[in-house]
Amino acid sequence: MRVSALIIRIMKQFVHDKRTLAMMLVAPLLILTIVSLVFNGKEVSLNIGIGEVPAAIQSDFKENDDITIEEVGQNHIEERFKNGSLDAWLSFGNDQPTIILEGSDPKKNRQVLAVVQRVSQPSLKRNSLKPEITYFYGSDDMSSFDNFGPVLIGFFAFFFVFLISGVSFLRERTGGTLERLMASPLKRWEIVVGYLLGFGFFTLIQSTLIVIYSIYVLDLLMLGDFVWVLIITLLCAFTALSLGTLLSAFAQNELQMIQFIPIIIVPQVFFSGLFDIETISDLVSWIGPLTPLYYAAEALRDVMIRGLGWEYIVLEIAVLVGFSLVFIVMNIVALRKYRSF
Repeated sequence: MRVSALIIRIMKQFVHDKRTLAMMLVAPLLILTIVSLVFNGKEVSLNIGIGEVPAAIQSDFKENDDITIEEVGQNHIEERFKNGSLDAWLSFGNDQPTIILEGSDPKKNRQVLAVVQRVSQPSLKRNSLKPEITYFYGSDDMSSFDNFGPVLIGFFAFFFVFLISGVSFLRERTGGTLERLMASPLKRWEIVVGYLLGFGFFTLIQSTLIVIYSIYVLDLLMLGDFVWVLIITLLCAFTALSLGTLLSAFAQNELQMIQFIPIIIVPQVFFSGLFDIETISDLVSWIGPLTPLYYAAEALRDVMIRGLGWEYIVLEIAVLVGFSLVFIVMNIVALRKYRSF
């Protein structure tokens, strides 16, 4: 009888806690649906530019459904590689087969080489030719970790700052500290900015440690400017900081704060670049551009793998700053429920 009473109490407790109930019943189905659409999306299609290529080989390429070929002049190769619309360029000019690989993704490099060598093998054998392979970005020494390492830098900076800042700000509220501050003459924006700068100091230390350790201890590929990597990682962490403090206003305890992880953090991982974004189903591919980690990962890859500078990452930096400002303003508004001025 006492056990049944306990069971009934627990069941009533869950029924009254709609958020926990939704996280247990709906969140797993939602995540599984996203995973299904991410991994059962479109097949990888290679975009290969061709210069002077024999008609027979061009015909063989066109018979392969996984390849898109187009004629690209040698003077447009750099532009096409930099805007990401070309995976490789092939030419048989001067009787010497030449392959230029985009190079930032080792897996895609191997796919391109396998396809090109399979299609052109009869011609190469007949003429005893060996293709000259060069890389626009990276090299044949580039590992898979070099490819997804920049994404992990952004992810870990984002995840830990989001979690720690959210729980810390929540404790400020549940411990009564925030309530006492709200009773002081401090304005709401001053309280928010004060908290963000206070937490931000440790965010700066964390971001610096992550970047230095990844590049100089783990020997992650680094072709661009160290300062840009540090700035991008810091902006990513600051965005997580402002988002974590914002969402903590809607949580009553640490458990409810952690419940935001499968909704806010997990989907960002799928669209950050750890998996091939081009193959993700159109039904969910629109989610990526709405998430901060999408821009942080792309900017980190541009700098670390492709060696690009300010003119190529300015959009991603501007979006990260925009996310932070929006979250800060929303945080100030959210504090209104604790004080109306």
